[in-house]
Amino acid sequence: MLTDAGYLDRVAFNLIVNFERMINRRIPAGDLCRWLDCVALDGGLRPGDNAVQAVFLHGSAAQSLQYLQPGNFSADLDGKAFRDNLGEFTLHSFPVEEVVSPADFFVQSLEALCAASSVRRLMVVADMDAYGDRVMRTAAAARDKDITLFAMEPLPGGGFRQEILGYSLMSALGIRSDELP
Repeated sequence: MLTDAGYLDRVAFNLIVNFERMINRRIPAGDLCRWLDCVALDGGLRPGDNAVQAVFLHGSAAQSLQYLQPGNFSADLDGKAFRDNLGEFTLHSFPVEEVVSPADFFVQSLEALCAASSVRRLMVVADMDAYGDRVMRTAAAARDKDITLFAMEPLPGGGFRQEILGYSLMSALGIRSDELP
C-alpha cells in the first residue's frame, strides 16, 4: 500500500465535517488499522498469511495523521506492525524532503514499487487531482502487477482497478449506512 498521508488526512477531515452535519453527531478520529483492512480487502486481498507493507509518504513538517489513529508518523507508524486475519501489516512512514516535489516523490515511489519483482499487488491512495494523471499512466504501464487506485470519484482509463476511497474511510470513521438519510 502506498499512501499520500496528507491527502488521506484531508479527505478524512472533509468526510468528518460533512457527515457530522448530515448525521447530527460528532465523529471521532478513525481507526487506522480498520482503514488498512478495508483498503486491503477492496484491493483484492483475502484472509490468510499475507505480508502487507503500508507506506505513508508525508510532508517533512507533518508529525502525524490528525483524523486517523494511531497516527504519529515516528512513534506509531514507522517500523511498527500488527497482525490480523488478513496477515501481517508492517507500517512505514517517509517524509518528503524539499529536494523533490511531493508529486514527484510519490510517483517515483510508485514507479519503484512497480519495478520491484517481489511486489505483486499494489493499493495506491494518491492525490488524483494534483498528480493523478501520472499515477494512472504509471499504473497502466505496470502490466504484471495487480494495482488498485483509490479515489473519491471514478477514474478514466484502464490497466488498473479502482475503488472509491470514501467507503473505506467511512468504515474507519464509524459511519454506518443506517445513519445516512
